[in-house]
Amino acid sequence: MHTTRTTLTLATTVALALALSGCAGPTTSGADSDGSTGAAASASDARPGAADVMFAQMMIPHHEQAVEMSEELLAKDGIDDSVRDLAEQIMAAQQPEIDLMRGWLDAWGAEELDDMGGMDHGDGMMSDDDLAILEEATGEEASRLFLQQMIVHHEGAVRMAQTEIAQGEHPDAVELAEAVVIAQTEEIAGMQAMLEGSE
Repeated sequence: MHTTRTTLTLATTVALALALSGCAGPTTSGADSDGSTGAAASASDARPGAADVMFAQMMIPHHEQAVEMSEELLAKDGIDDSVRDLAEQIMAAQQPEIDLMRGWLDAWGAEELDDMGGMDHGDGMMSDDDLAILEEATGEEASRLFLQQMIVHHEGAVRMAQTEIAQGEHPDAVELAEAVVIAQTEEIAGMQAMLEGSE
């Protein structure tokens, strides 16, 4: 299995996307029509729409489950090195995105969702039974199952992100959604190649 190039590409893509989405500062040249300082409001000051809030509320637990699945896999012995590298990559990319979106919800005065039982409309979330099967699996079977489940999980995240791109109003949230589509689409292709290579 050859994932080194894909891993480096994805790490760079996500790091760049996070830098762009999380580090935009306010402009300070000139004055706005309402007398405020700055030629235009910064992206971080933009008002979110309902789609932006929902995107963050839904993507946080979605990312959290991906991190949980990755941690579960990494605790096992006999896992293929390429799959282990992928799990580490997912954790490294998605935990900062979780922190970023939590910051947005706090700034927007919005709450995180307490009950995620309704996330079953094509969002790729694994059920408790799915997670139990992954927990019990070992070695090569665990590696294969992780890839199969994470492909479905990523496909759900891509659909959620595409909805945000189409309906979102907040520049930072839309930009992160675009980065999710790029990174996770590439990861899906990489995971499919891993599965084909293991047959």
